[in-house]
Amino acid sequence: MTRFGYTLMTEQSGPREIVRYAAAAERAGFDFEVMSDHYSPWLDEQGHAAYAWSMLGAVTQVTERVELMTYVTCPIMRYHPAVVAQKAATVGLLSDGRFTLGLGAGENLNEHVVGRGWPPANVRHEMFEEAVEIIAKLLAGGYVSYAGQHFRVDSAKVWDLPQPPVPIGVAVSGEQSIERFAPLADHLIAVEPKPELVGMWDDATGGSGRKIGQLPVSWDPDRDTAVARAHEQFRWFGGGWKVNAELPGPAGFAGATQFVRPEDVAGSIPCGPDAGAIVTAVQEFVDAGFTDVAVVQIGDERQEEFLEFAEQELLPALRG
Repeated sequence: MTRFGYTLMTEQSGPREIVRYAAAAERAGFDFEVMSDHYSPWLDEQGHAAYAWSMLGAVTQVTERVELMTYVTCPIMRYHPAVVAQKAATVGLLSDGRFTLGLGAGENLNEHVVGRGWPPANVRHEMFEEAVEIIAKLLAGGYVSYAGQHFRVDSAKVWDLPQPPVPIGVAVSGEQSIERFAPLADHLIAVEPKPELVGMWDDATGGSGRKIGQLPVSWDPDRDTAVARAHEQFRWFGGGWKVNAELPGPAGFAGATQFVRPEDVAGSIPCGPDAGAIVTAVQEFVDAGFTDVAVVQIGDERQEEFLEFAEQELLPALRG
């Protein structure tokens, strides 16, 4: 049975609101919650980017049932992988084993802030592979020393570890990334409903693990308002991750999307009050073989109303 999640979108809401929405989403009946981990929003209009790991700690204390997950954390520049392992283990303990560490190779938008430049994609993948190896070793327990091309670890040990260990999900986009990272992880993460991704993942892993997707929606009683909000805050989404990963900041995203029209956004994101449109979009992930789908309600101003709608209409329709 498909599991349905709610996205704690840290680029569009402040930290107090994020924690409040997390508790409300559990009450509404979502199965899991994922949280973005950014240093910057994609667009100035979004207006937020508080520290995900502080918010995750708070969320563990206002929820009891939902599983939690980063979607996703980049462990190659802004964070050293040894520190990511420590953070993940701590959240795993605070949540009583409800946490999955979602990892990805990152975006220039967030990683350039540490002043080390932005490596080309092949170097980022080398760094990411080493980082996942380090994190997995540390989460398994014991002292870890590591000497790679990009990272070194000297007698590190995470002292407070949950059992079983925190599972790891990795964001993948094609055959090369699946071949490289599937052997290192437990679950697949992707933002497009491509059945070939699931097929390649299952071939590489023997069919194990969850396949976790994400779908932006713009719910509002008024469709025109929903479309306008989606265009204002999510017009960057259609650029694709190969482009989005390279842009250096909100100004770059604004420039790259200046000719995107509201109708372009509405053509790819369900907008308005209709639960049926969201169900149809989610079904594409289900048909592609995804086991989990997290929805993103775009914008801060309608989150609480959206959660009421989810409880009363959307989740029953999805599960029906």
